[in-house]
Amino acid sequence: MKFIIKLLLILIFCGLTSCSTNDKRESYLIGFSQAMTTDNWRKEMNKSMLVETSMHPDLKLEVKDAKNDVQRQIEQIDEFISKGVDVLIVSPIQSVPITPVIEKAMDSGIPTIIIDRKIEGRNFTAYIGANSTEIGRNAAKYIISHAQDSTKVIEITGLQGSSPAYDRSAGFRQTLDSIASIKISHTINGDWEKASIKKTLNKLLLSGLTPDYIFAHNDRMALGAWEVAKSKNLQDRIKIIGVDGLFGPSGGIQLVKDKVLDATVLYPSGGAEAIKLASLLLQGKNVNKNNILNTVIIDSVNVDIMQNQFNKMNEQQNDIEQQQRVIEEQVATYKSQRNLVKMMIGLLILLLILIVWAVYLVIKLKKSKKGLESKNQKILDQRNKIEEFAEKLKISNEGKINFFTALSHEFKTPLTLITTSIESISESTNQNLKGFNYETKLIINNSRRLLRLINELLDFRKLESGSFRIKPVKTNIYNFLQNIYTDFNPEAIKKSITLQLHSHDKDVELFIDQDMMDKVFFNILSNSFKFTPRNGQILLTMEDVAEDFVLIKVKDSGTGIPKNELKKIFDPFIQASNNNKSSSGLGLYITRQFVELHKGKISVSSHQGAEFSVLLPKGKEHLKEYNPGGVSSEMLSQNSNVHFQETVLENESLSQLKHGNAEKMLIIEDNPDLSHLLKKKFRADYLVYLSDGTDGIEKALEIIPDVIICDINLPEKNGFEICAALKNDLRTSHIPTIILTALSTGESEIKAMKAGADSFVTKPFNLSILKESLRAVLYNREKLRYYYTNRIDKVEDEKFDNSEQQFLRDLNRIIDKNIENAEFNVEYLAAQLNISRVQLYRKVKGILGITISEYINSQRLSKAKQLLQDSDLNISEIAYMVGYSSPGYFSTSFKNKYGFSPKQFKS
Repeated sequence: MKFIIKLLLILIFCGLTSCSTNDKRESYLIGFSQAMTTDNWRKEMNKSMLVETSMHPDLKLEVKDAKNDVQRQIEQIDEFISKGVDVLIVSPIQSVPITPVIEKAMDSGIPTIIIDRKIEGRNFTAYIGANSTEIGRNAAKYIISHAQDSTKVIEITGLQGSSPAYDRSAGFRQTLDSIASIKISHTINGDWEKASIKKTLNKLLLSGLTPDYIFAHNDRMALGAWEVAKSKNLQDRIKIIGVDGLFGPSGGIQLVKDKVLDATVLYPSGGAEAIKLASLLLQGKNVNKNNILNTVIIDSVNVDIMQNQFNKMNEQQNDIEQQQRVIEEQVATYKSQRNLVKMMIGLLILLLILIVWAVYLVIKLKKSKKGLESKNQKILDQRNKIEEFAEKLKISNEGKINFFTALSHEFKTPLTLITTSIESISESTNQNLKGFNYETKLIINNSRRLLRLINELLDFRKLESGSFRIKPVKTNIYNFLQNIYTDFNPEAIKKSITLQLHSHDKDVELFIDQDMMDKVFFNILSNSFKFTPRNGQILLTMEDVAEDFVLIKVKDSGTGIPKNELKKIFDPFIQASNNNKSSSGLGLYITRQFVELHKGKISVSSHQGAEFSVLLPKGKEHLKEYNPGGVSSEMLSQNSNVHFQETVLENESLSQLKHGNAEKMLIIEDNPDLSHLLKKKFRADYLVYLSDGTDGIEKALEIIPDVIICDINLPEKNGFEICAALKNDLRTSHIPTIILTALSTGESEIKAMKAGADSFVTKPFNLSILKESLRAVLYNREKLRYYYTNRIDKVEDEKFDNSEQQFLRDLNRIIDKNIENAEFNVEYLAAQLNISRVQLYRKVKGILGITISEYINSQRLSKAKQLLQDSDLNISEIAYMVGYSSPGYFSTSFKNKYGFSPKQFKS
């Protein structure tokens, strides 16, 4: 029932949505940034753009009004660029400020059309508009043609800084300059609005100046000039010329017809032409860069003709708009009716389904509704409480679990080294312990390491309980740091790390608890050494900050700390995600607490390594609650313990003692002390190779060892991953692997077995147990080798699911397929198995204990024995059938293997 309902719903959905996908067509967005819409001329531009856009169904126009604010226009153009419009049209307020954002649009690949006013330079797609210089010339020519001798002219300009005002004035003046009898007596700077010129013009007229002509850069300012002239009864004496020639009640054409203006120069808006130009660009056609619109003088001679033309154009435009509205209404009606029909059909089908389903549910739910609701509510409440509790428990315990897990690793590795070293010493019958210098030093170093971990735990406990009190003494901080630097210097030399200490003032004295601050800088430097690679650099610097503080920095060139973890790095139980080495996660937490107990601050940054900054205040007023005392040189000397207690001891020779045909052992362990100790213990019986985990797989593939000892916690891949990779590789799948771990849980053992490990030994381990585990896995490998070598002919029938069995199946299949070929050799066999000849030799030797050539020969003789027993072929025929080129050599080989000749066996 549910399946039928789902199927019907899918069919209804597909039917309803199919039409919408078919009706979609490609459309383009045109963005238009209008300088302002405070005047009729720009409103006419917007209107003509909208009308022309409606003629192109694939175009959509978005208009933004800058309201004569240059900064707003720049922001609006930026919005268009971010939106990714297909064409950008801009009517600039001012030329210079708007130029950079126009260039930005062009750099973004957006075709840009400049309308009305130009910008600086020529980095635009096209310009469209009337020639403002020509408009100025036409106005001047009109005055020249109607003027008499000694004609005075006042010019009223548009907003200074706009290109139309500049160009109109230039054309007007250039033309009048050639006529000596006509003089521009005054210039009034307006802002395109009539209110901006009235006051200035009124003053001029009151001063007794009566011009013959006034040329205003637009009709609105011309109307303002006429109003001022009328207030002085000078409207009949002064002839006024405007610019725009708009159609309408307050337009320039009507003002000429009403004899308010003597003439107006037609300034076409170019809105429709701009949309046409944009359409051509979107079609991929070439357009002219400069598109100049025609202009004309409108006066009493042609004003009626112009008005009639505008009336007809307006009527046609209104008819087009009306027709478009009717078409849009019809399309909308058709779509809505079509969708309504489909929706009704879908709803009808859905209604029938719901009726059937409702009847079914009513019958079923009446029987069990009440019981199920109460049970479900109880279960839901219990589940919510359990989930809430589990989430809180998980959050609160996760950090502590990670802490104790890491701490167990920290404890178990030194315990293993200590116990193993003690066993070696105790098992020695020779009382001379000089041969155990390595073990005794390991015991000392790892005992100190355990003591440091225990002290760290005790410090954490005291900090948590708030019972820590510091014992500040006056200390030369440079000498204090020099002492720590000296202790770390051997480790720096050993790791080829450049360790430097710099200070401009070596006489700075601070009141500090020397034991605490010793731990602070030990933790910071230990962290730097842990993550700084060989040939890296660690820089310890000290400098005064103002007069009251000393800043101590530790900068390393290591792997650094992920930026999203910098804020949490000083929290307890926290380790950075790039820290693959086990640690308690308390060191940096205790460091911060100790610094803050000294009223100081510690911070960390990470850029091409980590940089820790410790800011400590001078003086002792901040520590007066602890009664700071005098200088204590004894404490300074006591703190000069060896800081790096984990230095690998390599003063004893750990060279190989076992050579020749000895079995090869690979130890993959990142703790250098433990790996060198194991090498020392096993070098008498094995050829021992070491890997710190970074190249474990590569080294195993290189040497093909007879046995592998692998730790779990390694820098890059863990022991489970390395074991699984080697067991899944044909070249190394036969090698016995023993896993070492500090985790003794059943889950870890299961993971080890799933990864293919042959044995699992937990730390701290008894060396005898490890040796016995080695003996057991090698003995089992030897038994398996005996089984294979004595059941060569049965391998194909075995059902064991392991890689060695599969390898032998593939091996036997290829040998059997080519057994008649006397040219069949090891190189061809290795190529068929996709491994090298050396790897094939080591693989077969490791599994069967014999060479690959011996194995091929054994298979030939086994096949020959079967043919001698079950067929009537003669000995020569059988010899050739199993790949021997000589019957005599075949007979010799057969007798060497089975103890009698082929002839004797057949008889």
